[in-house]
Amino acid sequence: MPELKDVHKNRLDRFRQRMEEAGAEAVIILKPENRAYLSGFEGSAGMLLITKNQALLLVDFRYLEQAKNQAPHFEIIQYRQPLSETLRRVFQELNLEMVGFEQDYVTWEQYEIWTTRLGDLVEFIPLPDLTQKLRMVKGAEELKAIMEAVAIADSAFLDILPLIRPGFQERELAVELEYAMRRRGAQAMAFETIVASGPRSSLPHGAPTERVLQAGDLVIIDFGAKCQGYCSDCTRTVSIGPPTPKQREIYDLVQRAQDAALKAISPGVPASRVDAVARQIINEQGYGETFGHSLGHGVGRVVHEEPTLINRDQTILQPGMVVTVEPGVYLPGWGGVRIEDLVVVTTSGCEVLTHCIKGLSIT
Repeated sequence: MPELKDVHKNRLDRFRQRMEEAGAEAVIILKPENRAYLSGFEGSAGMLLITKNQALLLVDFRYLEQAKNQAPHFEIIQYRQPLSETLRRVFQELNLEMVGFEQDYVTWEQYEIWTTRLGDLVEFIPLPDLTQKLRMVKGAEELKAIMEAVAIADSAFLDILPLIRPGFQERELAVELEYAMRRRGAQAMAFETIVASGPRSSLPHGAPTERVLQAGDLVIIDFGAKCQGYCSDCTRTVSIGPPTPKQREIYDLVQRAQDAALKAISPGVPASRVDAVARQIINEQGYGETFGHSLGHGVGRVVHEEPTLINRDQTILQPGMVVTVEPGVYLPGWGGVRIEDLVVVTTSGCEVLTHCIKGLSIT
């Protein structure tokens, strides 16, 4: 495996190629996942300024030592408030005239501050996220971190299986699952844990409540850990007690859709095609209107990133892309089923990374 410092140098070189293609003289990076991806700096605040020949990381006193340790390819500059004074000096030293920024992240308020205080010196140019396409294909070190996050979540789920029983609250179940992930070394949760039971399981993103689990419930549990800056994502639907014929019917339908989608994933296949394969199976059984979200999404430094397995995403799948496959059926007033696994695209298909126990009747 290459040294991390070489990994970040390679990422920086590839980012500069994208800058050149976009005609950008310099780019400010504020989005935390992009900042960490390009520099290695994991602090919660800071700014990258990248030009053809310079790579600067601006931080305040709190992160000075951390930045020097984590970002060897960047010149570290300590700033004091207001940041605009440091930026003015840097822009002048580098003779910059146009500076790009992430148009999907910088707020209008931030843009107005820059233009008011620095607009006499440089022109600020909105740019699409130049880093997101680079992040789609994971390197060996990224896959290792994702698999560690997956292993933590898989093991934690086994811990809480005995708690999926009548009398336990959704919120209690979520807390116990998150604690189990933390106890196993999770840096953080990849996202807010979802626990939705009984009729509430028809809510695709049902936040856990004080509802008490009951016999006969379907329970959707969507969870993930973060490890070394990378996320996992998994959903399991279980029944409390023997499933009814309809619960079994819906679960088996969703599982067939997922199985077909997993078989459809292969290098060279458009992301939209994988979504279509799963959606057709659910449509044919008359439940198409109840599957209203995308089939899946990329996972990496954040839990939702490119590509997206949806009909409008024509991204061609490549080895190293990590995506979820998560069909679902949601019936208001009755409940719902979602089954989600995390996979990596390989040279011949895909490899399922989640090994969490699966099945409707596992409690």
